[in-house]
Amino acid sequence: AMEKSNMSMFLLLLAISCTLAKDVGKKDTKETAAKPKLPQTLSRGWGDQLIWTQTYEEALFRAKHSNKPLMIIHHLEDCPHSQALKKAFAEHKDIQKLAEKFILLNLVYETTDKNLAPDGQYVPRILFIDPSLTVRADITGRYSNRLYAYEPSDIALLHANMQKALKLLKTEL
Repeated sequence: AMEKSNMSMFLLLLAISCTLAKDVGKKDTKETAAKPKLPQTLSRGWGDQLIWTQTYEEALFRAKHSNKPLMIIHHLEDCPHSQALKKAFAEHKDIQKLAEKFILLNLVYETTDKNLAPDGQYVPRILFIDPSLTVRADITGRYSNRLYAYEPSDIALLHANMQKALKLLKTEL
């Protein structure tokens, strides 16, 4: 039960830190001065040449109207697991190519849509939504305690799951 109370505490802290972060604004100017970074794009490093949507609402709208599935990546900039997965994702040529067939969104905050956290609000997690705006809870990774988590070593599975999200689309519509 210890883990459960820790988790709710963590979520509480997360909620607090997210609201604080909005007010602080540009607190990382010191870091940027030290090492010049490329201008921040919506890709946040997950694939700079891909087209990323800005908000969940925009992503849903575009999925519905383009008849493409939506891939949502929840991650945090200071989470080492998110960073590692991002690197593997960005460097995987086949995934980057396949990603062009999706409406893409990566989020560093949670949406209010509970359907995007079928088994909790952990990062990194990747969910697929089909153009009928149904969350594909059946497309999962290999961890039973975090169904939508992927490690860098699972990159082939993620690629297969992307193909699955596209294939089911063709047979269902």
